[in-house]
Amino acid sequence: MRAHIGDQLVVESPATGATRRDGEIIGVQHADGTPPYEVRWSDTNDVTLVFPGPDAHVQHFAHRPEAEPLRAERPVSDKPSRRPLDPGDIGRRAAHERRRQRLTRAEVADRAGMAASYLTYLEERPANPNLAALTGLAGALGTTVARLRGGGVDLPPGGGEAGYHPELRELGPDECRDRLSTHGVGRVAVASADGLAVLPVNYEVVDDGIAFRTAPGAAPAAAVGTDVAFEVDHIDDAMSQGWSVLALGPARAVTEPEAVRRLTEGAHTKPWAGGERPLWVLIEPKRLTGRRIDND
Repeated sequence: MRAHIGDQLVVESPATGATRRDGEIIGVQHADGTPPYEVRWSDTNDVTLVFPGPDAHVQHFAHRPEAEPLRAERPVSDKPSRRPLDPGDIGRRAAHERRRQRLTRAEVADRAGMAASYLTYLEERPANPNLAALTGLAGALGTTVARLRGGGVDLPPGGGEAGYHPELRELGPDECRDRLSTHGVGRVAVASADGLAVLPVNYEVVDDGIAFRTAPGAAPAAAVGTDVAFEVDHIDDAMSQGWSVLALGPARAVTEPEAVRRLTEGAHTKPWAGGERPLWVLIEPKRLTGRRIDND
């Protein structure tokens, strides 16, 4: 038995041959299209991993050209793995956008016309939803299918057109702190031997300070003992709006063992750049300002 994503799996009654259950194949585990398959059942909209028996057959509704290889979700190892499955790129992007908009899965699923259980599956498991599901999900999140698939990730933000009635307003200190949140990626401006440098860093908000990890001798370590500028922002291309927050203040190295331990254990993420980065730098903002562009 071989199948493509988009085909239909039909399970028949052994006695009568009548259709007992059917569903859309939304994921294949092997590049040659052999079982098992991830099937979204038409009667419940639930998704399960299926090893078809002799009472099942495939209806090919979405043939691909012979020259085009089948797409497999992820190869399945013969050895069991104790690691949890990573979500696919589409599910990861959808979950990120949903959380950014502070929407529940139930709210997004209702807008997209899909079962909440299927949205949970998309966000937590590697999956390849069909175009109809992707279109509904993109509409529910106010984005595009291309962006859910990762289109434009290598381009700088802000490529959209300006809004018809833009309004630039200042953010108060409390609003600035809200947008800093607990952690994220920001940019620190430091003076280096080659002049000023603006460097992206993973950061944590600790009380009223902003902390980031680096390696001794690395470019961001030049912030220690100087006054620096630290900036975070968010751009919404679809709405032609966004905000930025700027923190100004001295930076120092965190050297107390207990303080280093608390920072390390409480960190939400590891530095994306990888490698050993044992030096914690703490920025103590003396000035916090921000701006936001809205559109009517």
